[in-house]
Amino acid sequence: MDPVGARLGLHRGVTLALAWSVVSFLVLPLLVVVPVSVTDTRYLAMPDKGVSLQHFAKLLSSPAWLGSIWNSMMIAAVTTILCVVLGTLCAVGCWRLSSRVSESVRMLMLLPIVVPSIVYSLGVYRLFVDLRLLDTVLGVVIAHVVTGVPYVVITVSASLATLDIRLEQAARSLGATLGQTVRKVIVPNILPGVASGAIFAFIHSWDETVIVLFIAGRTVYTLPRRMWADINENLDPVIAAVAVMLIVVTLALLLTELTLRSRRARADGGMS
Repeated sequence: MDPVGARLGLHRGVTLALAWSVVSFLVLPLLVVVPVSVTDTRYLAMPDKGVSLQHFAKLLSSPAWLGSIWNSMMIAAVTTILCVVLGTLCAVGCWRLSSRVSESVRMLMLLPIVVPSIVYSLGVYRLFVDLRLLDTVLGVVIAHVVTGVPYVVITVSASLATLDIRLEQAARSLGATLGQTVRKVIVPNILPGVASGAIFAFIHSWDETVIVLFIAGRTVYTLPRRMWADINENLDPVIAAVAVMLIVVTLALLLTELTLRSRRARADGGMS
């Protein structure tokens, strides 16, 4: 066998082994949650005598858990809509300016996700005390929007980087207003980036815990906050059932995002 080919084969094997080790390290803890969620015991453990769906039934029949799921869904939906609108407008504005100012704006927009969550949460808590937004749905939505907009800005900016600016110039030269150009020319061409940003913004709001622990109290109970409280008070396998539900929702959204990317890549390949 060729020595060079043998070395390349060895390097490839080592790389694959390391890659699968990392993937296993990340995925195995998630897989453990699944059998725990169908345990037949009353505590967090693997199934003893058989598989049981009693904890999923308890989850679906509990007004407290269902209320928390509804709160998270509502807050995440409103947050996603606002993030898509604000993040897309910001990305398009920075794309049209194409100057140092726009780069500074992009960097500024990333601060909420660069700063540690607990630092941001402390600042939001002190600000919301004066604004009387603590323990309100509006306060949670505002906090989630601020930390969710950067995801939309990033994905939409990536789509705009491949957009031919001459399309906008042609539309404006034909008499289209700025609003019409954004709605009918720019947005349709960057729709995969907008959809990806919406998915990431939804996942962020759906899973966010630290901020809610600071600014929400007895009135606003999102699903992650309910899980946190239940872990501190009672280690019930229902938490594992909720975790499985969160994993399924998150994976479904991520698979949707990957599908959008692959379709966009095939479309770009066909056009080229």
